[in-house]
Amino acid sequence: QVQLVESGGGSVQAGGSLRLSCVASGIRYSTDCMAWFRQPPGGEREGVAAIRLGTGSTYYADSVKGRFAISQDNARNTLYLQMNSLKPEDTAMYYCAAGPRPRRTYYGLFAANHNYWGQGTQVTVSS
Repeated sequence: QVQLVESGGGSVQAGGSLRLSCVASGIRYSTDCMAWFRQPPGGEREGVAAIRLGTGSTYYADSVKGRFAISQDNARNTLYLQMNSLKPEDTAMYYCAAGPRPRRTYYGLFAANHNYWGQGTQVTVSS
C-alpha cells in the first residue's frame, strides 16, 4: 500500500525559507509523477510543483516559479519542496501526491492525475 508522509511545515516570517519533505513507501512501478499541492484556508487545492520521477522533468505554477524548487532523492524515497522568499499568500496546507506518468509534466499540477495523497503539513507565513 502506498503511503506518503509529509513533514517540514511550520511558521515563518515573510522572506523566510522552509523545506518540505515527503517520504514515500509502497510506490509502484507505474507511479512516475509526484507533486506538491496546497490548499489555503477556505480556498481550493492547487498544484504547486510537479516532477517526473523517471526523467526529472519539473513544472511549476506561475505563483511559485523562481521561489520554489521540487526535487527527489531516490535513495531515500523522498520528495522535497524547497520554498524560498515566502509570502503570506503562501500560507496553506501543503500536500504530497503521487500518480502515473502524465502526458506532459504540466498535467502533474492537476489533482486528477494523482491517486495517492499524504495527510498534509501546515505552512504559515506572517507579514
